[in-house]
Amino acid sequence: MSAVAPDGQDAGPAGEPGGGATVATRLTTHLGVGGVITPLLTTLLAFVVGGLVVLATGHDPFGTYKAIFDGTGLNWLFPWTSGADRDTAAINLQQTLILTAPLILVGLAVGYAFRAGLFNIGGQGQYTVGAILAVWVGSSFAGMPAVPHIVLAIVLAALGGAAWAAIAGGLRATTGANEVITTIMLNWIALWVGVFLFGLGGPLQNTAQHDVPVSNDIVPSAHLPVFWGDPQLQGLHIGIFLALAAAVVYAVILNRSTKGYEARAVGFNPDAARYGGISVGWTYVLVMGACGLFAGLAGAIDVLGWQFRVATNDIQISQVGFLGIAVALLGRNTATGTCLAGLLFGALLQGTSVRNLDPSVFPPELAGNLTTIIQGLVVLIVSADVLVAWLVRRRIRRTAEPPPTSVAVT
Repeated sequence: MSAVAPDGQDAGPAGEPGGGATVATRLTTHLGVGGVITPLLTTLLAFVVGGLVVLATGHDPFGTYKAIFDGTGLNWLFPWTSGADRDTAAINLQQTLILTAPLILVGLAVGYAFRAGLFNIGGQGQYTVGAILAVWVGSSFAGMPAVPHIVLAIVLAALGGAAWAAIAGGLRATTGANEVITTIMLNWIALWVGVFLFGLGGPLQNTAQHDVPVSNDIVPSAHLPVFWGDPQLQGLHIGIFLALAAAVVYAVILNRSTKGYEARAVGFNPDAARYGGISVGWTYVLVMGACGLFAGLAGAIDVLGWQFRVATNDIQISQVGFLGIAVALLGRNTATGTCLAGLLFGALLQGTSVRNLDPSVFPPELAGNLTTIIQGLVVLIVSADVLVAWLVRRRIRRTAEPPPTSVAVT
């Protein structure tokens, strides 16, 4: 039999208070708040394996990674980058940050659900709903002034994404339906609704190009202002500031508000939270609604910032919402970590684009696959310690169960 520590925890096998339970608690706490070392080692290991893949193809991994890094534009931060190289780096960095902004938002959409014990795989559908509403508002109301036009498009897109995600939260609260299944189904519904709306003969199809399955272009008054670079060459718009502001709001709500405390309490133990007076079902709805708000905002800033229209093939091939899962996992569901992970994935997408890589360094047609490999490795490796913690907790629960006692039968 194991001893009982003064604080009520089971003692370890050697009589040390809190033996196994303390290990599980520390692991769970580490995974909940996020560590710095694990994501760094995860990223490093993913790049090492990716380098081995490059080496197996007969190319130089160091030269390839240097070319990818230069393509991200992050070398603009170095003072020794000057002249034409600095101008090119500035353009590349603008594109990297344009891709980073929606990745941060969909990462927050997944991370907030994680903290409440939910698995939001519906970021892609919520992103699509936000994009649909943004392009509808942006291509309408041509006479509206710029500021209210942009605000209206962003607000409606965010609310649309929130409402779409709240469906899954409501189903979980009322029927116990697994949010993994419902969010996947909602992804497909959003996709095919978008294909119907912008397809040939659809209600929102381009009125001037009847043979092209695409929406109308949003009017210039709905374009997000560009603060760095040439607006005609897709300069960096204010969407990056919206994403960073959303990360601040995320951190404040999660760590400094009653609703954030309730979400974390439900994530730790729904039964204990219910016993403490927290409405678990309502918390599920609110959490999923907040997740959809972040993802819908991501769709809005992409449409208003640089896409300016939505085509049916754009909806079908977009993977932004699914990348949010990897961003949230690598960012440990924290605001700062999610921003840094979003920057990493945005840089990978930009640095491995066909227009940046020299074919003599690494074939551009393989670079996209290299990005996918690194992304997959990040998800695989960063999830390993989650599995370890689950196995430890499972073992502790088994050892804590009293052995079955025999009952004498007369």
